[in-house]
Amino acid sequence: MNIAGRPSAPLMSNPRADRVRDVAKLAGRPARLKTGRFVAEGPQAVREALLSHRADMQDGGTGVVLEVFATETCLERLPELAELASDVPLRLATDEVIGAMATTISPQGIVAVCRITDFSLEDVLASGARLVAVLCEVRDPGNAGTILRAADSAGADAVVLTTSSVDIHNPKAVRSTAGSLFHLPVITGADFDAVVSALHAHGITVLAADGYGNVDLDRLQDESAVRRLAPALSEEADDAAGADAPGLEPSQPRLENPSAWLFGNEAQGLADAQLAAADYRVAVPVYGRAESLNVGTAATVCLYASARAQNR
Repeated sequence: MNIAGRPSAPLMSNPRADRVRDVAKLAGRPARLKTGRFVAEGPQAVREALLSHRADMQDGGTGVVLEVFATETCLERLPELAELASDVPLRLATDEVIGAMATTISPQGIVAVCRITDFSLEDVLASGARLVAVLCEVRDPGNAGTILRAADSAGADAVVLTTSSVDIHNPKAVRSTAGSLFHLPVITGADFDAVVSALHAHGITVLAADGYGNVDLDRLQDESAVRRLAPALSEEADDAAGADAPGLEPSQPRLENPSAWLFGNEAQGLADAQLAAADYRVAVPVYGRAESLNVGTAATVCLYASARAQNR
């Protein structure tokens, strides 16, 4: 198969070739740190990477995709991928070569080598961010990917991963984001104290998702709805959230205001110092018999609560 509009190149057929090994090494953190590159596997991730690349190029950027490797079968089945990669080096390869580059058993015939993009939290906040997700020592790739997807779906302005959190560019984490990694700024390796200081400096309320929090998320959503649907009742709603309300703090956060959510480690949750740094500790109510919610599920509920309040 010749790729339309491109000079023909030999089919890559040796899974032990140096170029194949170089791509495969990106599954390891040392190679990613050394090269500033990572691998996206499968049609969905590669499609989103190419769309992001094209948008960045149109904005005068350098793009995020450095090269794409695909099987003839994949491009015949999904010709739009070749079209999206019109300004990116694209090589045909055998299934064996793609399998050697990828970490999944069935990589679906395509991988892309992408540039790790460095984002500045200060720049994100200065642009008027209203919703930020902060992952505090979240170490499971699946959970990190779930939270990033939730943040993307909720229209968040950025996701921040603090020191000791999972490397979001490792293959499993990239897959779990389902392409959302390419949709919004992701700041990695951030110092927790510096992040909180920056958020406060920009007037953003810091909310800690805490199963033992004394602020109830349902109550916050109800009060937000009252303010939205009946502004005249806002003062009454504020009074109702005062000290007489059992188990609630005298002053309640407003979900419609710019907010950042802190999500903690899967096993230990948020550390005492992290909880203390937050403006409020917010609990997602559990109505059944489950002891607690998975951090990815809790993050989805919290982010959507803020998104609903901010967007209506």
